[in-house]
Amino acid sequence: MLRLHAFILLIILCITSCGTSAPFGKSSHKTAPTIINVSSYDPKERQRKGRGYTPLDQSALKANGALALIARAGKGYDLDSKCSYFLVGAERQGMKLGAYYFLKPHISIKAQAERFVARMSAIKRARGLRTAEILMVGDIDTKCTAAHIATFIQHMERLTGKTPVIYLENSAPLIERLANSDERTKKIIRRAPYWLALYSNTNKANPHIKTPRDLTKAYDIWDSWAIWQYGGVFWENRRSAPKVYRHGAWQPSRYFGNMDRPMERNAFNGSHAEFEAFWKKYAWRW
Repeated sequence: MLRLHAFILLIILCITSCGTSAPFGKSSHKTAPTIINVSSYDPKERQRKGRGYTPLDQSALKANGALALIARAGKGYDLDSKCSYFLVGAERQGMKLGAYYFLKPHISIKAQAERFVARMSAIKRARGLRTAEILMVGDIDTKCTAAHIATFIQHMERLTGKTPVIYLENSAPLIERLANSDERTKKIIRRAPYWLALYSNTNKANPHIKTPRDLTKAYDIWDSWAIWQYGGVFWENRRSAPKVYRHGAWQPSRYFGNMDRPMERNAFNGSHAEFEAFWKKYAWRW
């Protein structure tokens, strides 16, 4: 009996250690639910043989395993010209819908939140979208403060009744500001699921940050992350250059499946069942 109890305890400890405390999250890059994020800069230029896609035809993304698409709705005063087309295309493939707004610190945060919500409501009406829920995300400028983020979260909760997701770059100044913020502000930010960006295990500005777990700990707010953007795209030498995290057990390809161009891709930190539950919990019934 004692051996049985010890075995059960070992299983519990393994589940715990392989969950939020694991350096790459709960799932491998092969099994984690895939989310694609896009903006008016997408699709990027063709770079190899393979399948392409357009905002209205995302069948290749779905065929390669994408379960959700998060489209940029706007940035500061400017609205994204392709957002509605991307959402229509994703809905046609039965993918989950999401939208993000890039928040600028020199503009009223509340005004940007209101513009975000109004824009999504207008798109739903104009395009006749039937999807009942959409995930709302705040993409935070690195010059923003913890107070900016907390204000956005609170105002979005008032406007939609749902807590938005917060996307943060791997920025040393932003890490310092959030880690040193007061506990009341941290408590508000902690309500929002964390979407992290990490494309490499080496960074001159933050040499100690090598894994998603390291980056999460550095912010000193969340216990874990919800989404990891492990595949980014930078503009280098007059072309789009894929920047994909490849270290340790996390070894994805530079391109998504058989797609012919680079794209920004993300792994949900959990199983497919947890992914479904997450979207249901945080998505706004618009």
